[in-house]
Amino acid sequence: MNGRRVAFVHDWLPVYGGAEHVLEQMLNVLPEADLFSLVDFIPPDQRAFLKNKPVTTSFIQRMPFARKKYRHYIFVAPLAIEQFDLSAYDLVITSSYAVAKGVITSPDQLHICMCHSPPRYAWDLQHQYLQETHLNKGLRGLIAKTLLHYIRMWDVRTANGVDVFLANSNFIARRIWKTYRREATVLYPPVDVERFTPREQRDEFYMTASRMTPYKRMDLIVEAFTKLGMPLVVFGDGPERAKIEKLAGPTVRIMGWQPGDVLKDHMERCKAFVFAAVEDFGIVPVEAQAAGAPVIGFGKGGLRETIVEGETGLFFAQQTPESLMETVRAFESGGTRFDAARIRRNAERFDAARFRREFSAVVEREWSKFAAARPAGAKGAS
Repeated sequence: MNGRRVAFVHDWLPVYGGAEHVLEQMLNVLPEADLFSLVDFIPPDQRAFLKNKPVTTSFIQRMPFARKKYRHYIFVAPLAIEQFDLSAYDLVITSSYAVAKGVITSPDQLHICMCHSPPRYAWDLQHQYLQETHLNKGLRGLIAKTLLHYIRMWDVRTANGVDVFLANSNFIARRIWKTYRREATVLYPPVDVERFTPREQRDEFYMTASRMTPYKRMDLIVEAFTKLGMPLVVFGDGPERAKIEKLAGPTVRIMGWQPGDVLKDHMERCKAFVFAAVEDFGIVPVEAQAAGAPVIGFGKGGLRETIVEGETGLFFAQQTPESLMETVRAFESGGTRFDAARIRRNAERFDAARFRREFSAVVEREWSKFAAARPAGAKGAS
């Protein structure tokens, strides 16, 4: 960046997940950048994706039980994110699905926000969040709803401090417009498609993989395949596991959490991958396609942008076991033939090299526009 100082600000760093994979690839483009995050609990032996950089954290890092309960401090997260002093940087890039975009920047700094989503717990998933945390009733519920009301006002206000919004799908771009009335450039997240080797010969089992939380609707998938009496292998863990295990019939095998190589092997062999959530983008269904597996997915959200119906998968119309069962029967009928190589080619549209090229191009373009309009003598002007 020609001597310009760059900062990345990420919401949380508890584990290596989808948002962290995006951060990793952005760091590959701008390796000189400094890192900020509300918390950082990545173990020393897992920090390669951060290039082993030090991370400046907030006061939440030092709060009681923060390692496991950091999300319980969500109501003070807006205050925490505003405490980062970024005045030394010319370019600030926030990786935000909670509060990161709320950092304070000045007029002579360019702020680009990679918005994974406006905070769902405060907007369209507020009621689900309150139910899951048992904060939907009584005095505690009233306090939580009041705090979420103020978080929404803060969230809208801080959108004004963002110069450029990037969205990980058209679905999220629409959500950004709905929430902030701001246009966003769509930049699909990176998927490690090179890990997978598609096979034409598939085994007879179906599979699904996800965290077992209510909005992922793993219960729907297990119930449907139990009723169908068809083989289903389930990967994942989470608060709904006990409920899902009770729903599982003799043809459903609950694997829980498994290492990546086990998941990869099953993706390369399964008859089809099943997914029932409304996702912003959906990295795992793209990984399944990289492994040559057709995807049977709920036809809403980001999956509409990553699955070509009739070529790389099929959609079911309602988020119900009956609707999924109908689509599985249609898949079983053989009316549509799926080619593993064709499915793989579709997944390659989302590979990591493509993301790095597009991210670099966006940053260079927006910096050029910003620098051209910057007053002479401003910090970092060239």
